[in-house]
Amino acid sequence: MAQFKHLNELNTFLTMDGENAKGPVPRWQRKLNLSGASTSFNSSALANTSARQTLSVSMTGNANNTLQLSTTVNSLKTPRKNGGKGTASSASKKFSQTPSKGPTASSNTNGNAQNQPGGGDRFIPSRTATDFDLGHYIVKQGTASNEEGEGGGNLENEEGAAGGGSTSNIPVSPKQSERMKSLSEAMRGCDISKQRLLAFRTKVPAPPEGHVNPLKAIYSVKTPMSAKSGSRYIPNAPERILDAPEIMNDYYLNLMDWSTDNVIAVALGASVYLWNAATGTIEMLFENEGNDHACSLSWIHEGHILAVGTSAGTVELWDCENMKRLRVMNGHSARVGVLAWNSYVLCSGSRDGTIVNHDVRTRQHNIGVLQGHTQEVCGLKWSPDGKYLASGGNDNLVHVWSAAHGAPHATGEPLHVFNQHQAAIRALAWCPWQPNVLASGGGTADRTIKFWNVANGQLMNSVDTKSQVCGLLFSKTYKELISAHGYVNNQLSIWKYPSMMKQVDLMGHTGRVLQIAMSPDGSTVMSAGADETLRLWNCFAPDPLLAKKEKSAVREKPSLLKQSLR
Repeated sequence: MAQFKHLNELNTFLTMDGENAKGPVPRWQRKLNLSGASTSFNSSALANTSARQTLSVSMTGNANNTLQLSTTVNSLKTPRKNGGKGTASSASKKFSQTPSKGPTASSNTNGNAQNQPGGGDRFIPSRTATDFDLGHYIVKQGTASNEEGEGGGNLENEEGAAGGGSTSNIPVSPKQSERMKSLSEAMRGCDISKQRLLAFRTKVPAPPEGHVNPLKAIYSVKTPMSAKSGSRYIPNAPERILDAPEIMNDYYLNLMDWSTDNVIAVALGASVYLWNAATGTIEMLFENEGNDHACSLSWIHEGHILAVGTSAGTVELWDCENMKRLRVMNGHSARVGVLAWNSYVLCSGSRDGTIVNHDVRTRQHNIGVLQGHTQEVCGLKWSPDGKYLASGGNDNLVHVWSAAHGAPHATGEPLHVFNQHQAAIRALAWCPWQPNVLASGGGTADRTIKFWNVANGQLMNSVDTKSQVCGLLFSKTYKELISAHGYVNNQLSIWKYPSMMKQVDLMGHTGRVLQIAMSPDGSTVMSAGADETLRLWNCFAPDPLLAKKEKSAVREKPSLLKQSLR
């Protein structure tokens, strides 16, 4: 029997198909058991999420040195590597999540919710915008106040008991602290309590009281491209300077005029000179004998006839091509200081206060006398359509005369009398694109440019130029106005019309500007100054791009042959 038992055990060991019940548990079976256990644990944990509590052992230092069991809330996260230290700290500390870019609520160390500022989770101060001295002062003041509030009394008691005499912790009275605060605010120029320690960005300084931003309309209103392109270029220096020796420095005289043939006539002393602007040639027209001299010059609108008003009260007509005097016309008892042409009628204003209409075609040239001014007439201009004659005098009055029944001369009583100037009116100009608008400029006591509507006699606008107005001209190319001035700056000013916003001041004359005249094409202005110089300003040159567009916009009319073709 013993041998059979031995054979059975030997067969058992040698058999490979059977199950080894005495050996260790296979690895696959061990893993299967572990996965089943974890599944059952997770399901039970999910079912009881409200009461996930485990037992943990903590040592408490009581008198009996006994172990006490306490239940603590543990998360299902993997524990930290620092073991019990991390477990103990996790019980008393909660970690906040990283805030998002938007305004989200996050927890601080005390568990209170606070709003994070928008724009990110970091605050990067600007060093250029931060006042470090002021920040250091504010931090120091805050630290001192905290120390006084918390332990100031104890320090005083200790020092008093020890007999110390230190003055660093002596309390400051409220009156003294208020005085120190006011002094610091005066030095800093701001309220310290409202200043930040760190500045995020540099703030724009506040404008002064009553400040109006002129660019607000430009950037707030959608303007066309022509307005956005800015103002045009105006040369500040004269294009040419000519000498004008012995020119008379008299406010009431008009000693220069520019013809449609591009010839400038200038009265210098007792002589009258002609300067051809195209060729640059200079000729002397005539020279007076004795004390007589020319007081006013005016070219006829079409032709080479020059009218000359003399100091003797006569009006002369000169043929400048043949250098010959054509006729002499009487009618005044004093000097003739201003002339104005309207077709074949020449109007002359004199110191005797009268205006005489001369018909240069007839032998009896005097066809009417206008009496309205009580002192010297120093300004005279016809409107572009020939319907109105404006006159200005030393009596501070502007008269507007209407043409007589379509004739090129004025008769009767003045249509309007404007008496709002406070000085003599010499500068007169009619608007070329608004025939009813008249501009007038006053002398030293007035210094204003006024705009009148002669259709209804109303004052449209008045602009204080702060200097004597000696001449006015409207531009033919732009909607602008140029004015000549005397004391103080002796400048020429270009204004936008009708806004009357000053474009530029043309400086250069050392004496007052006596008169201005415009070239036939309207691009150049010549100014005659009391400093005995004539200056040419190319201030109204047309824009080449605009001229090119206008030229391309004009289309040629098709021929009859092209119109007949279909």
